[in-house]
Amino acid sequence: MQFDTQTLMLLFFLLLLAVSIWKISAFLPNKPLADDDSSKESNEELLHLILKVIAQNNGKMDSLELFKQIQEDEDFDSKRFWRFNQNRVNQLLQSYYLQNAGINSIEDIYKASKA
Repeated sequence: MQFDTQTLMLLFFLLLLAVSIWKISAFLPNKPLADDDSSKESNEELLHLILKVIAQNNGKMDSLELFKQIQEDEDFDSKRFWRFNQNRVNQLLQSYYLQNAGINSIEDIYKASKA
């Protein structure tokens, strides 16, 4: 059984292409990291925690006090949210304000949750 040069070249090309794709796929992320706190689920969990802390304090707080209260809450997972900081609280509050028309402050969030 003889193969001509073109057939051998095609077989080697396909073989090396398969090996190359396999090697590249090893570097692509296949599953989410355990401490990934930037996913949609993590943001929803933090937002739920923010709303809970606001309700517990009757909305009478600023964002710095909110940040401290969230870190002290028993539901806050400090290992998962190890990058959690004041800026993250501000970003979550701003996204909440944009999603809910007529809400512009922490006190407005509390009033809306009571209604």
